[in-house]
Amino acid sequence: MNINANTSANAFLEIIAFRLNDQSFCVKTRSIREIRGWAPVTPIPHAPYEVLGVINLRGTVIPIIDLAVKLGMPGTEASERSAIIVTDVNKMTLGLLVEGVSDILTVPAESLQPVPQSAGQAATFAEGILAHQGTMICFLNLEELFAASLSYAGGGGGGAAAGGWQEF
Repeated sequence: MNINANTSANAFLEIIAFRLNDQSFCVKTRSIREIRGWAPVTPIPHAPYEVLGVINLRGTVIPIIDLAVKLGMPGTEASERSAIIVTDVNKMTLGLLVEGVSDILTVPAESLQPVPQSAGQAATFAEGILAHQGTMICFLNLEELFAASLSYAGGGGGGAAAGGWQEF
C-alpha cells in the first residue's frame, strides 16, 4: 500500500517513532493497542528466531517479537528503557520489542518520501522515509512485514514449522 496514493495534499500521518540499533523507525498509531514497559517473557521451544517468547496480557497469551531481528538486524538487548509495542496486525495480536519509544508525532503526509529502488526487499515492508528534525525515520508497514511470516497467533502449544505454530 502506498500512503501517498491515499492521502490528500493537506493530510497528516499519526505515527509512533521508536529506536532499533540506533536507527529510527515508525508505524501508524492506529495499528497500536498499547505501549508497555519490558517484562520477562516465557520462552517457546522451537519458535522462530525472532520470537522471544510469550506474555500474558490481561488473560490473552501473545507472542513477543524482537522487531530488530525480524528486520534482519542484530537483536535488541532488553533493558528497563525497552518497550513492548502491542499491535494488531493481520488478525494477530503481537508484542514488538523495541529499544524505546521516542515520540508520538503528527506529520504532513507529503513529507513521506518513497523508499529508494536500490533498497531491494526493504521496499516491500517500508511505506517510505520521513525526514523529521534532522533525522531519517523508516516508516514500516507492519501488515506487509508480517504478511508472509509464520502465524504467531496460531493454535496451541508452540514450536514452529513450515506451516506455522503446531502442537507438540
